[in-house]
Amino acid sequence: MLKIYNTLARAPQEFIPIEPGRVRLYVCGMTVYDYCHLGHGRVMVVFDMVVRWLRASGLTVTYVRNITDIDDKIIKRAAENGETVRALTDRFIGFMREDAAALGVQSPDHEPRATEYVPQMLDIIGALEKNGYAYVAENHDVCYSVRKFAGYGKLSGKSLEDLRAGERVDVMAGKQDPLDFVLWKHAKPEESAEVRWESNWGTGRPGWHIECSAMSSQLLGPHFDIHGGGQDLQFPHHENEIAQSEGAHNHTFVNYWMHNGFVRVDDEKMSKSLGNFFTIREILKKYDAEVVRFFILRAHYRSPLNYSDAHLDDARAGLTRLYTALKGFDVQPAVDWNESHALRFRAAMDDDFATPEAVAVLFDIANELNRNKDAKLAAQLKGLAGVLGLLQRDPVMFLQAGPAAADGLSTEDIDAKVGARNTAKKAKNFAEADRIREELKAAGIVLEDGPEGTTWRRG
Repeated sequence: MLKIYNTLARAPQEFIPIEPGRVRLYVCGMTVYDYCHLGHGRVMVVFDMVVRWLRASGLTVTYVRNITDIDDKIIKRAAENGETVRALTDRFIGFMREDAAALGVQSPDHEPRATEYVPQMLDIIGALEKNGYAYVAENHDVCYSVRKFAGYGKLSGKSLEDLRAGERVDVMAGKQDPLDFVLWKHAKPEESAEVRWESNWGTGRPGWHIECSAMSSQLLGPHFDIHGGGQDLQFPHHENEIAQSEGAHNHTFVNYWMHNGFVRVDDEKMSKSLGNFFTIREILKKYDAEVVRFFILRAHYRSPLNYSDAHLDDARAGLTRLYTALKGFDVQPAVDWNESHALRFRAAMDDDFATPEAVAVLFDIANELNRNKDAKLAAQLKGLAGVLGLLQRDPVMFLQAGPAAADGLSTEDIDAKVGARNTAKKAKNFAEADRIREELKAAGIVLEDGPEGTTWRRG
């Protein structure tokens, strides 16, 4: 049975869907005003892996990953650029989808934009006001009264006494309590009509937290199975989602909460606010996208992921070993779930999606394949790796892929040098052949001579 570490319970728990055979999953997606960085990439890859495993386990999954397309940062960036909010967000949604596709991330079943769900947000705010949790502040914003919700802090483990005023919460004059958060922001005179909606509390726009409560309940129902996101969203965003949703609907919001760990650079969290982030696009200029996916999946999703060129180089070497084992096999992926490797793979994935152990199984198969050259074993390797979104390319294409070496060698350049070396060998000019091999070796190109000729790969 699948066990998931439930942040709410602070322990692994057996996963039991609300509706047998069906899983409803919501993940907090991107705020689209800039390019996605590797932290965003980790969220996309991790929950893509989760969905793939749930489906491979025979479950029907409805996967929702939202888009935040209305936000203070978005409004500010659009104003700085002299463009509309819609033009800005449409552009970066396109870039986000390109990045996700490059990383092998399958599209979610639903990708709602916050601006399309404002009526549902207003319904929840109305229910909160009716139930005594929402009030109009002195500046005309509508706020949530945190102290009136008895369960506040149950996800993060923070008590109200421990919370400091202003910790990830906007400090605003007129709140009944500094910990209260905004549900509806009263329109500012300088804000355009594009970011204004009419409501019972006047013209304005939604606060950030209410967006996910509305989109998830509309698409998955007010009570669903799994809610995921980055560790940084646990408090206050997810804590506030619980307060809003349970305060409005008077019942449990989500059964299992999943949070992936931070991406770290020099022992600090990677983030735009710290200025130490690397965009996915920057990384893909240096590394093959599947290498980046492999790098992410080699670590357990809840563990910190330490970014460095050395770690990505190591991931590239590891993935190269797996593809090299498949070289020469023209097989379709096929998994025999009764076979010993597959049983170990399943046990790992059912143990809170333990991808490091699952990847170790792939290496064991590759080592055996190098010894036995068994086509059935090759199909098993491709099949199990495919569950993780890996090893589905032609091995030769992968081994020759990637950015040009430091001296700018392209695929065509390398092919030409390999051809020149072959000509030198035929002419018995072995000194020239050895010189070309060493030149390519210095550029990171490994030559492999076999019965059918010379092949090459980037080392």
